[in-house]
Amino acid sequence: MDEKEFERLLLSVQKPGRYSGGEINSVIKDKTQVDVRFAFCFPDTYEIGMSHLGMKILYSQFNSRDDIWCERVFAPWVDFEEVMRKNNIPLFALESRDSIKDFDFIGFTLQYEMCYTNVLNMLDLAGLPVRSADRQALSPLVVAGGPCCCNAEPLADFVDLFFLGEGEEVDLEVIDLYKEFKKKGGSKQDFLRAAAEIEGVYVPSLYDAEYNEDSTVKAVMPKDGAPKTVKKRIIKDMDTVFYPDKFVVPFIEIVHDRAVQEIFRGCIRGCRFCQAGFIYRPVREKSADTINRQARALCDNTGYDEISVSSLSTSDYTELEPLLNKMLCWTEKEHISLALPSLRVDNFSKELLEKINHVRKSGLTFAPEAGTQRLRDVINKNVTEEEIFRTCRTAFEGGYTAVKLYFMLGLPTETDEDLKGIADLGSRIIDLFYSLPDRPKGKAPSVSISVSTFVPKPFTPFEFEPQIDKAEIERRQLYLKQCNTNRKVSISWHDSATSLLEGAFARGDRRLGQVIEKAFKKGCKFDSWNECFKPELWEEAFAECGLSPEFYAGRTRDYTEVNPWDHLDYGVTKKFLIAENERAHKAQTTPNCREKCAGCGAACYGEGVCFEKR
Repeated sequence: MDEKEFERLLLSVQKPGRYSGGEINSVIKDKTQVDVRFAFCFPDTYEIGMSHLGMKILYSQFNSRDDIWCERVFAPWVDFEEVMRKNNIPLFALESRDSIKDFDFIGFTLQYEMCYTNVLNMLDLAGLPVRSADRQALSPLVVAGGPCCCNAEPLADFVDLFFLGEGEEVDLEVIDLYKEFKKKGGSKQDFLRAAAEIEGVYVPSLYDAEYNEDSTVKAVMPKDGAPKTVKKRIIKDMDTVFYPDKFVVPFIEIVHDRAVQEIFRGCIRGCRFCQAGFIYRPVREKSADTINRQARALCDNTGYDEISVSSLSTSDYTELEPLLNKMLCWTEKEHISLALPSLRVDNFSKELLEKINHVRKSGLTFAPEAGTQRLRDVINKNVTEEEIFRTCRTAFEGGYTAVKLYFMLGLPTETDEDLKGIADLGSRIIDLFYSLPDRPKGKAPSVSISVSTFVPKPFTPFEFEPQIDKAEIERRQLYLKQCNTNRKVSISWHDSATSLLEGAFARGDRRLGQVIEKAFKKGCKFDSWNECFKPELWEEAFAECGLSPEFYAGRTRDYTEVNPWDHLDYGVTKKFLIAENERAHKAQTTPNCREKCAGCGAACYGEGVCFEKR
């Protein structure tokens, strides 16, 4: 298709900038001069995908090699997909506009379970069979990474291999192995057997799943010499690992439209609901000097006037104060705003507030997660009510009037009293504001409470817990709304419709592949978007396959049950998760990793917080 015709079609859809390419810092290469072409696919819209740090890192790292050309691919929104299918336009990469069917690798990042039908839809748009067994040539290879790979089974029939853990090293090892097989004309099956020997690579076709009469998993057994368990990969030295000195700068506004600087990986806290806090262990920090140098290079090469530091718990970074001093030296001078998300209630100080006030003055966000101390102890939040009020007092006396609080609904052992505690806490924070003689004058306070629904996830102490059903979610939401009688406290929550599916796919086995494929063929896609989600089609797909989402999401799992992900090793032992689950039901807390080692198993990597001098 010529350029003029393509531009004409783009003008017929909303946000043509999603598909045009040509952004500042995008990488163009001569395809005849590279050995490997890699289509980095984000199974959601451009605005969401372009905000994802992992894509930015790997895109730049791959393209730093002369023999690899990595291009970006996003799920086309429904209007442009209609145009593509009507005009026989296959799914293409933004940089070259070539069909990804002709690439060596088609790589998906799996950030959220509700993107699974988009993966199938993108393969179909590319003109490829969705099932791995039906793609018999060595290329294109369909690969995937990201947090959802810690239970890869629901997509086992569609993806050739999964990368477990962090990708900067293992991805390139697989690409180099592929180059060898491509050069000698090796087969796909032989390549997959060889790739399975690389630590961090899971090839699902080399494993057979067996089931008990009650439909639980009996075993996931390796074959053809595949390892019994597959261990995730981590980056050991954060100061020497690749980090981009520039990002692709979009033409249109994206969700997080700013420079992002990673400061450490992992989390010391051990909140029992938080999958990221366990699968990214152990904590490994970058030095303040490295962060400062990389952050400045990013701003210089992108022109962004805002930079955000990225981590699971920013205020747990051990060099935070010296880092902020270094960064403020140039961000203030160059009028660059510095954002500090993911702050903890229990280590927020006046000194930190003063640093934040140097660059911006907006609302502060914290995450108590539960409305009563009992339930905060159950989830191991290790935050007291006194610390919450002390933090709010510090914020109000520092000139703030708006506070946003994150909570979860449906946590294990939650009662209506815990829900009422959320509303009561918000109201008491308003009362605290008016009790302070040094509060800001002339502006009313506000507390915004955002409530998400708890979904049990693999590799957490709550992987054994049931998820409450849709009716109970809605009952609790209504009750919480009725408990709030303060006009200065607003409560919002996420839609509950997708939560059951998310829970089913999070802890599901590979039999769910047939459900995903049926739902896709019925027209399901963009399932995380309310305007696209079709629950009735999902109900039909489950019924036709003789399966039930409640079986996967809504039942308590015995400690002895074989989970679909038990053959994958993320460094955290099942023994530890069972012990933490037992402590949760006694409302007993576990100290964070810097206070006392809990013996989770992550010390097997020999790096990070497990070996810091305490």
